[in-house]
Amino acid sequence: MPDPHANASSGASQAVAVVLATTEASGLRCSGGTLLDRLTGQLATLPVRDVHVVARSSDIIHASGGTHMIGTEGSRGLADDLRRIAKVARSSIGPVLVVAGDLVAHTEALAMLVEHPARDTAALVSQRGDDPGPTRPPVRTDSRSVVAAGTSFHEAGETNGTFRGALQVGVPDLAGFAETAERLAELAESGGFGPMDGGEVPGLLLVGLVRSGAQVRAARLGRLRADRMTGQADADAAVSRLAEVDENEARLDAAVKSNDGFFATYAVSSWSRHLVKPAARLGLTPNAVTGISVGLAALAAVWFSVGTRSGMVTGAVLLYLSFVLDCVDGQLARYTRAFSPLGAWLDATFDRVKEYAVYLGLAIGYAAGLEVAGGGPDGIWALAVSAMILQMLRHMIDFSYAGARADASRVGAAWVRAAGSLTDPAGAARRPERRAAYAGADAGWTPVASEGEGDLGGGDIGAGDGDDRAAAPVARTGGEPDPGDGRMGPEDGRVDPLGRAAAAPGAGPGAGNLILRLSRGMEKASPTRWFKKIIVLPIGERMALIAVTAALFNARVTFIALLVWGGIAALYILSGRTGRSLSR
Repeated sequence: MPDPHANASSGASQAVAVVLATTEASGLRCSGGTLLDRLTGQLATLPVRDVHVVARSSDIIHASGGTHMIGTEGSRGLADDLRRIAKVARSSIGPVLVVAGDLVAHTEALAMLVEHPARDTAALVSQRGDDPGPTRPPVRTDSRSVVAAGTSFHEAGETNGTFRGALQVGVPDLAGFAETAERLAELAESGGFGPMDGGEVPGLLLVGLVRSGAQVRAARLGRLRADRMTGQADADAAVSRLAEVDENEARLDAAVKSNDGFFATYAVSSWSRHLVKPAARLGLTPNAVTGISVGLAALAAVWFSVGTRSGMVTGAVLLYLSFVLDCVDGQLARYTRAFSPLGAWLDATFDRVKEYAVYLGLAIGYAAGLEVAGGGPDGIWALAVSAMILQMLRHMIDFSYAGARADASRVGAAWVRAAGSLTDPAGAARRPERRAAYAGADAGWTPVASEGEGDLGGGDIGAGDGDDRAAAPVARTGGEPDPGDGRMGPEDGRVDPLGRAAAAPGAGPGAGNLILRLSRGMEKASPTRWFKKIIVLPIGERMALIAVTAALFNARVTFIALLVWGGIAALYILSGRTGRSLSR
């Protein structure tokens, strides 16, 4: 099987790493040298072009990966550390990774930052329930972003995780990041943060990013480990614990969507993950798997067109297998990190082609009038065309809504730049972290929208198809959890696309919208949450509906079922989207 980290790109697209070897723990011993040596060796296996080291001494061990210290002399303190990082950020043409030199982590954990297709601003966080401390500063995350962060000076209310000492800054945020680092340096130099040492630089930078209004993706560790060290005994134990987790299996777990549709979750993803490794070993690309899926769907349409009971059953089985591969192509893309705009476009396009080809095959088979299939013309073509038109209208609604939300996000990104106070411990001034509710890039890697997730009347594009292969995510629509839906701190304010502060959830006319209150209430219980996913008839449920009704009954029943359920889904989506829009 290919090395999971061997697909690193080269040149300007690669990240630049800054390793903060400013604590004595960076020099702790481990197999092969020091913790610093171990960390720089890991970075050499990732798509990192240069590795810079900030240290208190110029006596830096030069690792084989090209490690070198910034400047000819050691850093003079916290303010100097921050200015050196700002200098790298201003000169870099790729993302900048900032990582503590005393970090003991799985390589896969670091890859979650530098190999993410969005190449965005992100921080490595854990939600294992560990007590916060100087090396584990507290954070609060919503479903996708870090919305508050703390240090020994800064507070972060209602925290639900800890920051693990590694963050990446995407290219669009580099200029603002450099300015923030320089501002932090000035404040540190004047004693604005009290007795803070260089070990807190990563956490301080995270606070600066969040309070400056940058959207910071929460890269969750899950089973993986990333811990900062304070002593030799800790380092020895931490390195030993890394072997307790199979990084490859953890990567495979992360490749399977955790918030998919009901049918995709329980009837496909529960076993399709076992196809991913063999596909990778065979050298199959996600696009190749998409092509095989299209071929199976075409064969299903041919068997449906035969019109016999055996043909209908065979077509149903082939359609199910086609959908399985439609999930596998996305899982393979995430597992191998083989993302491309072409792959995302092919997947979305061929999903429609496969579905409409199956409609055609069903109509042809029924129109043949074979008695065993209960067939006959009986207006079957009108039903088939009606089902196709309804589905096209649903997709049109989704894409138009996605475009409107993306436009609003761009306006919001241009206007919502109010910086929070860097010297206010509570940092509550204007809560710029809520900009994440509108800025909209999906940390889940879904390219446009997601069927049936989140808000009442969720979208109908791609959930369950398993493919997240866009080079950079686009704003989510239906799949985005609504601000204040119970997954965020209740004290959080909200920001609208024009930069005006909005009331906390439950206040004001928009938040009091009956539809949104109902939607949020349904999120609190698993049965109603699944109901919200199922009722919008996402692609997984559609494929299951077609396969079951075709195998057990006939095409007429299939089309009627699609029209009835699809009509209900369309009304549900329209009401949800209308209520959501009016709530703004």
